Amino acid sequence: KCKIIKRKGRVMVICQNPKHKQRQG
Repeated sequence: KCKIIKRKGRVMVICQNPKHKQRQG
């Protein structure tokens, strides 16, 4: 499952996976 969080114009994608972490800004 992934969560999309928007903070101050930045979009962060946080996935609950111990082997893979993804960030988008």
